[in-house]
Amino acid sequence: MIKIAIYGKGGIGKSTTVSNIAAALAEKGLKVMQIGCDPKADSTSCLHGGGRMKTVLDLTRERGDGFTLEEMVKIGYKGIVCVEAGGPTPGLGCAGRGIITALEKLEKKGGYEVYAPDVIFYDVLGDVVCGGFSTPMREGYADAVFVVTSGENMAIYAAANIATAVENFRDRGYAELGGMILNRRGIKNEEEKVQVLCDDFHTGIVGRLDRSELVPEAEELGKTVVEAFPESEMAGEYRALAEAVLDAAQKAKEKKEGAVC
Repeated sequence: MIKIAIYGKGGIGKSTTVSNIAAALAEKGLKVMQIGCDPKADSTSCLHGGGRMKTVLDLTRERGDGFTLEEMVKIGYKGIVCVEAGGPTPGLGCAGRGIITALEKLEKKGGYEVYAPDVIFYDVLGDVVCGGFSTPMREGYADAVFVVTSGENMAIYAAANIATAVENFRDRGYAELGGMILNRRGIKNEEEKVQVLCDDFHTGIVGRLDRSELVPEAEELGKTVVEAFPESEMAGEYRALAEAVLDAAQKAKEKKEGAVC
């Protein structure tokens, strides 16, 4: 099992990227689980036809521990197991707590054993990297962390914070920084700006995505680009990115296992 956390600031295209990568790997026959760790609870919507699903925090608030594993998940495109952590009641509680609760409930109810995924994606909001939001990069969860960014200043600022958090956890055997995913926004010197960020953290650009009108068109259909427009160049970019992310995560996992030995 390879576990991958993908972070990025709100609005950077993180959930769209994760869902398309997940769809691309599921097409190859891999068993994929995607866990939405954003309080908006919309990470997996394009994998199961659009709309919202019951979140783990919703179920916990309503019924304590009295719900089944099957009620926590929705099976989406090509069998992708979709889970949404959810967020607190507005103005009350900690948003990061939803992530912790979701991961605890999945483990307690045997989700990893029942669905036996080959790949798990944690889709995590990266505007803050404290408390529950840093949980997926900690020991026992992700093998590698990837950051979606553009050349915009706020996106790079958020990406640097996420990379710093990963670096601070390095000596504890937590997740490795797998690289940056450049989601192009047409910013002047965009590639160069992101490369400087990579150089600062001794990592690289693991993949590049161009702007495409097919992305919002697919989302209007409640689908990923990979599902809605499978022969498009954009779908090809997502498939190439999926391969690169999986390869980098596999190497990070092997490095961790080698260090333990």
